[in-house]
Amino acid sequence: MSRHLSLSPLSEVSSTSFSKIRLIATDMDGTLTRRGKFTPALLQALEDLTAVDIKVLIVTGRSAGWVSGLSSLMPVAGAMAENGGLYFPPGNQKPVVLTPIPDLVHHRQHLATTFENLQTKFPQIQESADNRFRITDWTFDVAGLREDELQTLNNLCQQMGWGFTYSNVQCHIKPQGQDKAVGLLQVLREYLPQYLSEQIVTVGDSPNDESLFDRRYFPVSVGVANVLEYMNQLKYQPAYITTAAEGEGFCELSSYILKSLHISS
Repeated sequence: MSRHLSLSPLSEVSSTSFSKIRLIATDMDGTLTRRGKFTPALLQALEDLTAVDIKVLIVTGRSAGWVSGLSSLMPVAGAMAENGGLYFPPGNQKPVVLTPIPDLVHHRQHLATTFENLQTKFPQIQESADNRFRITDWTFDVAGLREDELQTLNNLCQQMGWGFTYSNVQCHIKPQGQDKAVGLLQVLREYLPQYLSEQIVTVGDSPNDESLFDRRYFPVSVGVANVLEYMNQLKYQPAYITTAAEGEGFCELSSYILKSLHISS
């Protein structure tokens, strides 16, 4: 499935290569976090970026309810939840549903039935703790599932008319065509049209970030080092990769961008 591209280590890239970056669209779990937590270094990196007017937009698979509270507390310029399903603008504004759902009650019932069908073949899968706070998708924990089992789950979802993806935390049953890139492109078009493609860097670490690495839409993309675990499963691969993993990798990228900005000024 993978198209093996030459990954450029961030440490070996010209210092001015990221000098145009003004917006960082980044995954959260395994990309901003370290062992599931935000670190003081990460929060400082976000503050440092804000100080020079480089915006950070979170693009996560986490639930609408979870992201609603988080995005209002962090120094970020908004957040997208449920792998492109919703957008939370900055300033506690009303969330925007990016995936049209005419009948929410019927949608959730259909998702529940799909999950029950998956459980008949995989009785060990368990609904995620935050699933009750979701709108567009349905999640269960990824822990304990092998790569071949994940592929089977993907095939079953497709047969039932749903999309499927997973991260280092959760598996997602989702509307077909809903992914991070589709949602991000819509947000950029409708809410952040001032940013050109060369001013945006996308960042991630897992299969559900794959669309953010599609160079047709996002020519500048970065994988934190732990993305290497999934490289053979990715159709699209990041243009650059950090030396450090997880949140430390994001801090590495942040420092690199701030250095590039200083050199170019």
